[in-house]
Amino acid sequence: MESGEFSRGKESIRADGGVVMVGNFDVDVQHQQRVGHLFGPLPQEMRDDTAFMDRSHSYLPGWDLPKINRDVLTDHFGLVSDFLSECWNQLRRQSRQSVFQGRVHFGGALSGRDTTAVQKTVSGVVKLLSPNPEVPVSDELLEWALRIALECRLRVKEQQKRIGSAEFRNTQFSYALGEEGVEEFVVTPELYSEDSIGSDPFPPGQVWVISPGAQEENAGLHRIDVIEGPGGGVKILDQPAPPPFKESVRCAEQNLDARSKKLVGDRDPREHEFSVQLRAFDSSKTGASVGVGVLLGLCSALLQKSLKGGVVVVGGLNLGGSIDPIYNAVNIAKLAVEKGATTILIPVSARKQMNDLSEDMVTKINVQYFTEGKDALMKALLD
Repeated sequence: MESGEFSRGKESIRADGGVVMVGNFDVDVQHQQRVGHLFGPLPQEMRDDTAFMDRSHSYLPGWDLPKINRDVLTDHFGLVSDFLSECWNQLRRQSRQSVFQGRVHFGGALSGRDTTAVQKTVSGVVKLLSPNPEVPVSDELLEWALRIALECRLRVKEQQKRIGSAEFRNTQFSYALGEEGVEEFVVTPELYSEDSIGSDPFPPGQVWVISPGAQEENAGLHRIDVIEGPGGGVKILDQPAPPPFKESVRCAEQNLDARSKKLVGDRDPREHEFSVQLRAFDSSKTGASVGVGVLLGLCSALLQKSLKGGVVVVGGLNLGGSIDPIYNAVNIAKLAVEKGATTILIPVSARKQMNDLSEDMVTKINVQYFTEGKDALMKALLD
C-alpha cells in the first residue's frame, strides 16, 4: 500500500496523512457488530472519534486474510527483509493514480477524503501487482483494485454511521468504468445478509418485493432479478415458474410495452430481451401480486439505473394498468421492518389500513404511497 510502516493486530499503517486499519477480534464479526462496531477494540480515546476514523483510508478486516501455512512459504532462500523493504520504499515514492484518471467515475456519495482514500488505496494495490509503471494496467485489474478500495473505505464510513454521526449517513458508494460504463455499487459483505433488505442499492434490474400472498399463503419477501440484453421478449428463468408469478410478469410486460414513453422515454422495450428470476426468502413461494415490482425491475434494467437502497415494493398490477388492492397492509409493513427495509412503497388504496400502524412501527419505516406504475418508479429510482 502507500505506507511507510506496518504494525500488528488492531493497529494501523501510516499512509500519506491517513491510515489503513487492520482489524481482528476476540469474538466473531457478527457479534462485534451487534454489541459495537469494528473500531470498538481500539483505545477509548480513539474508538468513537469520527475525526480519527475519517482519516483512515481503509479498514482491511483480518478475517479476509488467509492464514499463513506451508503452502505460501518458499522452499528456497527467498527475499531478505531489507531488500524487500527497499523495494517497498522505492514504490512508495511513486504513484499510480494516473492509471484511473479519466477511466473511473465515482458516484455522488464519494467526495473529499473518501475520494482521496480510495485513490491512494487503488494506487497502492496497483503498485504491488504491477510494479512496472510502463506496463498498462488492464480494466480487469483496475476494477478489482477499485472494488477492494471502495469496500475498505466503506467499512470506515459504516462504523461512523453506526455511532450516530449524521454527516456520514450516505454510504452508497458506486463507480463506473469508462464514459459509457454502468454504475456499480459496492457493499461490505459482513454487513450484507442475503435474506434481508440492506441500505445499499442493488445493481440495475434488482428489486425487493413483498408478495401479499395468495389464498392460504402468507405474505413473503422476494427478490426479483432482471437482466437486459439484445433481442426481444421476456423470459422467466425459474423452472417451473409459479403461475401467479407468470401472471405478474405478463402484466408488467404488457404495461411496459403500452406505457413505455411515460416509463422509459425513447427506449423501445420491444428491442430488448429481459430475463427475469424470482428468489423467495420465506414460506411464500408463488410470487403472487408482485407486478409493480416486476415493472420496476424491467424499467431499472432498461434504464440502467438502480433503485434506492432499503426500499421494498408492494403491489399487484393488472393488464389495464390499475393497481390491485392490498388487504393485509399492516402485516406487510411489519414484515418489511422485520426484513430490514427503511422504506415501503405501497398502493395509496392501503392508506387507511396503514393508520393502524403502531407508533413504534411508524418510527421504523418510511411509508410512501403510489397511484400508478410511473409514480412508483419515480419514487423508487436512485436520484
